[in-house]
Amino acid sequence: MDDPLDAGERRARAPAGDNRRSSHPFRRWLWLAVTVSVAIGAYYRWPRVATTSLANAPSRAAGRKAAGTTPVTAARVRRGVIGVYFTALGTVTPIYTVTVKSRVDGQLMKVLYREGDLVREGDLLLEIDPRPYQVQLDQAQGQLMKDQAVLENARVDLARYETLLKQNAIQEQLYATQKAAVTQAEGVVKTDQAQIDNAKLNLVYCHITAPITGRIGLRLVDPGNIVHAADSTGLLVIAQIQPISVIFPIAEDQLPEVLRRLGAGQHLRVDAYDREGQAKLATGTLATVDNQIDQTTGTVRLRANFDNRQNELFPNQFVNVRLLVEEKRGVTLIPAAAIQRTSQSTYVYLVESGCVTVRPVQVGTLEGDDAEIVSGLSPGDIVVMSGVDRLQEGSPVSVQMIGENPHRGG
Repeated sequence: MDDPLDAGERRARAPAGDNRRSSHPFRRWLWLAVTVSVAIGAYYRWPRVATTSLANAPSRAAGRKAAGTTPVTAARVRRGVIGVYFTALGTVTPIYTVTVKSRVDGQLMKVLYREGDLVREGDLLLEIDPRPYQVQLDQAQGQLMKDQAVLENARVDLARYETLLKQNAIQEQLYATQKAAVTQAEGVVKTDQAQIDNAKLNLVYCHITAPITGRIGLRLVDPGNIVHAADSTGLLVIAQIQPISVIFPIAEDQLPEVLRRLGAGQHLRVDAYDREGQAKLATGTLATVDNQIDQTTGTVRLRANFDNRQNELFPNQFVNVRLLVEEKRGVTLIPAAAIQRTSQSTYVYLVESGCVTVRPVQVGTLEGDDAEIVSGLSPGDIVVMSGVDRLQEGSPVSVQMIGENPHRGG
């Protein structure tokens, strides 16, 4: 017989079970609706996704292909002109430098120039008190007049004695003595004239003029000072700056080539650059070679002259000098950056059909950014300049040409 309590519990639980059974159809319908919606969305979206994937397939393939190439910059081999230079460190040196000194003693009265002035030969620069020398001139002229009178009187007496000697009225000895007196008086007059010339010359020396054309330096003596001809220091210094020269050394084994070209009458060009060697300051011509080699350095000094019309060069300035010995024309040239070196060889990376190959080359003259190729390349070839650290024989490359429109594969 059933327990009444159990029967009651069953009756109490029966509604909950019935509720669960009643919710199962709703859940099934909900999942069915979601599934149908996803299927419909996928049906309409699939053609666009498929079309986009097919359209992007070539670009992805190209990207995978490009990813295997190395980007490099390259330049084309060309024909051109390259110079053979001897380089050195030179010093700008005036062709003439004059320390102006006083040639007379006296007080410095006037300074007629300004420091740093450009003066021409003959310009008046300084004046020394001329009065003492004017007095000496007056004295010498007075003495001359006195001695000229003595000479004239002696000549009159000599003429009288000559007449009396012809008449045998005097002894010959008296005539000879008078003749000697005339000669002596002539000597005195000549000495007086020399004294006058000396005094006039001292007056000229009181007015100091420029002995050369050039630039004046700083004033060494101020007006009012007493100057002497024996002073060791000068009154001022004048340096010729137009033209001006540069003195520089070259190695003794380079000297024969320079002498050969000078002997053939060639005018060798010399370029002066700034301390960094980047900016050209002036261009001149080789003037001369020193007469001996410095045994301590094994070099010989050369002098080059420059017009210096714009005052590009300044005395005692250090400059980098490049002496052009020869110009090679019609040679094969490449950028020097394209040359690679090992301990045994010199080579370049040559671009052919989109890949690089190692090409041994023989290098000639190097000048600035250019290098002469004696053998191994021809004009029109393409050589790699940068990006070589990632290259090896046969590496595919993506080329960016220097000075040209970019393209791939050479």
